[in-house]
Amino acid sequence: MPFSILNLEKQYKGHAFDVAKVHIQLPNGQERDYDLVQHAGSVTIMPIDENNQVYFVIQHRIGANKKLIELPAGVLDAGEEPRLCAQREIREEIGMDAKQIRALGSFYLAPGYSDEYMTVFLATDLFPSPLNPDADEFLEVVTMPIDEVYRKAQSGAFYDGKTLAALLLAQPKIKDRLEVNLSLG
Repeated sequence: MPFSILNLEKQYKGHAFDVAKVHIQLPNGQERDYDLVQHAGSVTIMPIDENNQVYFVIQHRIGANKKLIELPAGVLDAGEEPRLCAQREIREEIGMDAKQIRALGSFYLAPGYSDEYMTVFLATDLFPSPLNPDADEFLEVVTMPIDEVYRKAQSGAFYDGKTLAALLLAQPKIKDRLEVNLSLG
């Protein structure tokens, strides 16, 4: 017998996500309630310019209660395609657009309690094309050389999971730009 959703009832409707109580029948026939954070899809973008500089944003994050350095990211608008969202987000967050935006992969952020599904993009051939940022975003844009990015990632200097996942997904596509040894051992 597979897992089976018997009932889903919205408990909370918020700005960024909703919360539902999901009543499930387990494979052994027992039933149990779970809380599910319902979230629109999202994107993370790894923008790299012609000088092999990677663009990041520094922003305060409520969950960490501190500023984190992250790759640009954002939430899909209703009906928006992930690629168009990625293009919009880099314009809003770093003031750049890209001639090439390539999907690198997708994943669930926290499937134990959320249905948020994120797509990662590599943005290259950047050019200035700013859009106004969201009213609640107070971002500082920073760049760093790609080799430094991967050294920092390996040393534990990034605390944002989507940034780390994006760097991992991008690695095979940008290895010709890297000089740093990316061995995992």
